[in-house]
Amino acid sequence: MCDGRVCVVTGAGRGIGREYALMLAHEGAKVVVNDFGGSRDGTGADTGPAQEVVDEITAFGGEAVAHVGDVSSLTDSAAMIQLAIDTFGGLDVVVNNAGILRDRMLFSMTEDEWDAVIKVHLKGTWAPSRVASEYWRNRSKNGEPNDARLINTTSVAGLYANVGQTNYGAAKAGIATFTQIAAQELGRYGVTVNAIAPGALTRLTEDLGLPDEIMARFGPEWVAPVVTWLASTQSAGVSGEIIEASGHVLGVAEGWRRGPHTTEPPLDPREIDALVRGFLQDARPRSTMADIS
Repeated sequence: MCDGRVCVVTGAGRGIGREYALMLAHEGAKVVVNDFGGSRDGTGADTGPAQEVVDEITAFGGEAVAHVGDVSSLTDSAAMIQLAIDTFGGLDVVVNNAGILRDRMLFSMTEDEWDAVIKVHLKGTWAPSRVASEYWRNRSKNGEPNDARLINTTSVAGLYANVGQTNYGAAKAGIATFTQIAAQELGRYGVTVNAIAPGALTRLTEDLGLPDEIMARFGPEWVAPVVTWLASTQSAGVSGEIIEASGHVLGVAEGWRRGPHTTEPPLDPREIDALVRGFLQDARPRSTMADIS
């Protein structure tokens, strides 16, 4: 499905990202495997995970190269994109997958816990996207066609809200909106932009305490086929979408939409209560984390 396509996958040394890189390579893609090698909370660094995935890919005859930079750094992201171009002759796909967790209730969260999560997820999506989009725009302006893909990672925690994750949820909700805006901006240059909300057992989810019936079909192998399809030419024309993917659900998240309302809002604040409560009574119930299975 992805024969000859040059793909960058961030956070690809372990977990879902590793599964993405392997499946893309099995489907013929040339892969830049990025992973800083940090721990679950983002501390530390290790060049091993990225290189191990590269070794797995080359062992079955695929093409891959490792990158161990920090995707929240614009400088490191530029080097990562340039590595793809220099090594494989171009760039077709960027999968923004890198992430960390520092969960804490809002009233206990430290500034560092907030900043670190926002930086890795939100800025770590912006920086590679910023560099890749400029590359694709310049190609288009030079008369070179693109059939490119930007694939971001949101989360049901950002879409439907999850207790203890104001930092993570805010970042992931931001990525969902980032995706929709970037899709509008980049479509004219031959680039589609979508986000996936994955559900899978990884270092980031191993302590969620999910029931056995969910865990039985909660592996990253259920998510990778969707990313592979998005990375392929088959997904042409699909852009600005948020796709949920796990062993239990594959679907499209509908996002914010205007619900019950009036086009004649009152100036008297005493009238607001009855109006808004009526709207809420008529509105379709929001999806919650209880619905993810």
